[in-house]
Amino acid sequence: MESKRQQRIQKLLQQDLGIIFQQELTMVIHNAMVTVTKVNITPDLGLAKVYLSIFASNGKEEVLKGIQKHTSEIRFKLGNRIRHQLRQVPELHFYEDDSLDYIERIDNLLNEDPSI
Repeated sequence: MESKRQQRIQKLLQQDLGIIFQQELTMVIHNAMVTVTKVNITPDLGLAKVYLSIFASNGKEEVLKGIQKHTSEIRFKLGNRIRHQLRQVPELHFYEDDSLDYIERIDNLLNEDPSI
């Protein structure tokens, strides 16, 4: 079970990472739209798992690899934004959030012709 502190920090990281992706990392994400859907942080606040929803005109995998390649730069930018709230910036691990694709697939299955 997550503590209130973990929940507040997760929300803080989600908001700040969203701003960083929208405003400061256009050269990394190119023409893709990246949304931070969820952040999970360990109880010791040392590791944050960041789940991203990627709407790309090209390959999602390429965008995710580019983001993972620039993790240290993203962590530095995040550190500049949260330096007054946290003593140490957690290590960031990025994952693709495919829950929207899963929901769309279920919706398509439910809307199929029932006579088949």
